[in-house]
Amino acid sequence: MLDLHTHLLGHNDREANRENIRAFLDEANRRELKEIGFADHDYYWDQMNFSLIREVAKDYPHLSVRIGLEAEYRPHEESRIKNLVDQYPFDFVIGSVHEFDGWAFDIPEEEFMHWKKDADELYSKYFEVVTLAAKSGLFTTIGHLDLIKVFGVRPGKDILTLADEALTTVAEHGLVLEVNTNGRYKPVQEFYPERRLLEEIQRRGIDFTLGSDAHCAENVGRDLDEASQLLRQIGVKSLVGFSRLDKVSYSLD
Repeated sequence: MLDLHTHLLGHNDREANRENIRAFLDEANRRELKEIGFADHDYYWDQMNFSLIREVAKDYPHLSVRIGLEAEYRPHEESRIKNLVDQYPFDFVIGSVHEFDGWAFDIPEEEFMHWKKDADELYSKYFEVVTLAAKSGLFTTIGHLDLIKVFGVRPGKDILTLADEALTTVAEHGLVLEVNTNGRYKPVQEFYPERRLLEEIQRRGIDFTLGSDAHCAENVGRDLDEASQLLRQIGVKSLVGFSRLDKVSYSLD
């Protein structure tokens, strides 16, 4: 139905040119998506070409093409992010935590460190930063809520306890959480967030969106049918897209 987490620039290994934009939009059409959102990482800002995306999107009148940004949240860097967000009328902004205390925890080279650290402390620190991201007022969406599980390390404490403050803050600020299917292709081999968190998010009345986290065109929309079915199973009735920071509702019935 919708994929609001795709990376046109990948890992900065391609250009934001007409051909590459079309490849993403053609795949979205092939998978019969209603909405696709580009959300490249903020550290590739100088390579982005929002006007060209808008231009190419005119050739896809039956597809809602949204422009977003995935911003790396670090405490005390709110002004840096706000400066970027204020430069363009984004449809949505994803706040993500890939590092804390100067440690980029989700790159393959750092997997061994996950097994050396205390898992409860690891999760507690991660969700502490996610909570700050949710409080910042900079984002419409929090990305891959339990990314800290990427290498399969699990906490001893209950995940619902560890994530409680973050979820409370997300709910208070009216933010959206994504079901991100890319986790299936990481060592943990499951969607972000895990089912118990999904059920708790639904219980709290927090809105969901969907994202493949595709870094190449062929992965656009990957596993989103299955993610939608999972949400239906736990009682979710609708999904959220965005237009100029306003929520757009899509029925799951």
